[in-house]
Amino acid sequence: MFPVGEFASPGLWNYELYSMTIESEADTTLSLLMYQLVESYVRSERTRGNVFPNNLLSLKSPKTPTTLCKEIYLTELYISSLGVNISQKAQEIHHCQKLLFEHCGWIFPFEKICAVCDRPRHLRFDSQNRLHAEGEPAIEFADGWNFYYYHGVRLPENYGKVHPNQWQSQWILTEDNAELRRVLIQGIGYDRICQELSAKQIDSWQEYELLQIDKADVEPICLLKMTCPSTGFIHALRVPPNLRSAREAIRWVNWDIDAEEFSVQT
Repeated sequence: MFPVGEFASPGLWNYELYSMTIESEADTTLSLLMYQLVESYVRSERTRGNVFPNNLLSLKSPKTPTTLCKEIYLTELYISSLGVNISQKAQEIHHCQKLLFEHCGWIFPFEKICAVCDRPRHLRFDSQNRLHAEGEPAIEFADGWNFYYYHGVRLPENYGKVHPNQWQSQWILTEDNAELRRVLIQGIGYDRICQELSAKQIDSWQEYELLQIDKADVEPICLLKMTCPSTGFIHALRVPPNLRSAREAIRWVNWDIDAEEFSVQT
């Protein structure tokens, strides 16, 4: 344990440490995955009679890359900005923390044993720093342990290993999990869905069609479909299921402007 008492009161140190905010979705997600792994390990047959599981409650407070980063940063702040001098022992511990942060992942300290997890080989994110990858794992370890995520939502392997461009609209009809259905709909897109699923036509007006797909979501999916007369390109937008005419749907999409009022239809 780092000798905080040499240069700061433990209360002040803990306050500053826990007040520090670091973007750590991957850290939090991986910690939860580690806990799930430990729980399954505790319940497994092979843990019976093993002395190691007796200490598994310690795994609820691991040292993560985020906590190490905070401790290293705060120590450097005390040294560089406040001019604090630390002992040789504290310097050695601080150096060890840097090495752990650089080379290791999650650290589970016990009384006589320390379990150390390797860092992931790959962590992939979207533009909003959510775990995300398309057709490959978002979290991947050297031994093959991996997890698939789509914009922060964990996917089963049968979805995650397939690129969203190749996701099948039929999967939406057989998926029971509402959040996964939402992800499938987002990844496939309404343009493909209205072509690949059996959508019944409710109404039409000029090149517009109001379509409905049942059993694909919590409520029926209603789509306003437009086919470009010159290119044949199909574009679809989701509209509320209570709309019963194509012109009503057009009005809803265009902020209550009636289609007849368009000087140029696009």
